[in-house]
Amino acid sequence: MSEKDVLARRFEEHRPHLRAVAYRMLGSLGEAEDAVQEAWFKLNRSDTSGVENLAGWLTTVVGRVCLDMLRSRATRREEPLEDEAGRVRLPDPVLSGPSGPDPEREILLADSVGLALMIVLQELGPAERLAFVLHDMFAVPFDEIAPVLGRTPASTRQLASRARRRVQGAAPAPDTDPAAALAERRTVVDAFLTAARGGNFEALVAVLDPEIVARSDGGALLPSALRRGAAEVASQAITFARFAEAARPALVNGTPGVVAIAQGRVMSVMSFTVRDGKVTALDILTDPERLARIDVEALGI
Repeated sequence: MSEKDVLARRFEEHRPHLRAVAYRMLGSLGEAEDAVQEAWFKLNRSDTSGVENLAGWLTTVVGRVCLDMLRSRATRREEPLEDEAGRVRLPDPVLSGPSGPDPEREILLADSVGLALMIVLQELGPAERLAFVLHDMFAVPFDEIAPVLGRTPASTRQLASRARRRVQGAAPAPDTDPAAALAERRTVVDAFLTAARGGNFEALVAVLDPEIVARSDGGALLPSALRRGAAEVASQAITFARFAEAARPALVNGTPGVVAIAQGRVMSVMSFTVRDGKVTALDILTDPERLARIDVEALGI
């Protein structure tokens, strides 16, 4: 086996980990693949004979590639939840059947990277996001992250600390009993769907947090919206009850959600953030361009 073949094999061993890093940084599965491929190109062009920790070296390379991609995005993408045209932009969901993710998706979703956490990460500035993702999620030392950002380790530590405060204030706390939490969330999601299918406004309001935020991303051609409050969200859920009728249980970023399927095509993906038995956030992807990339048969639902 040639030296290049050995290097390629070692890279493939690290690919799932690198995809996980890039997904957290970019919120896009397609762009994450592009970033990982660019890391492969850089590896091929580099002399790694003195590299003792290839995984760490590749992680920082992917981080640098993602940082460049974030910085080169149009200004509208720096605030990805709503662009200058008023369109809501959600991260790409990672879907799996209700029985659980396959090993590759499981690696992608390690550390409970639910859609709610992905949304918070995308609200961070590129430098904050890099410092937090690499250090807090993948244990990269600050002295290795600092050169990527062109900062001192102390300054990089401050960036991560600032990001950590924002994440801790907005993302759900880790579950002490994941199995029980999963079952509770599924019960809440099922109650939401039953109420929506029956047009039961009062039952919907009862399962929603009074301060719920609902975001829908219809892509470039369909209307997108951001709604707040249980009454408004319940009214909208009844209006679009057809999605509830076609809904099938699935895991969206590792937590109970639903995928609406009609004539073999995905019509929508709904992600629920549940706290204390109430839905606190509802994120709905109806972008036909992104939904068309979902392999229904692979989900097994």
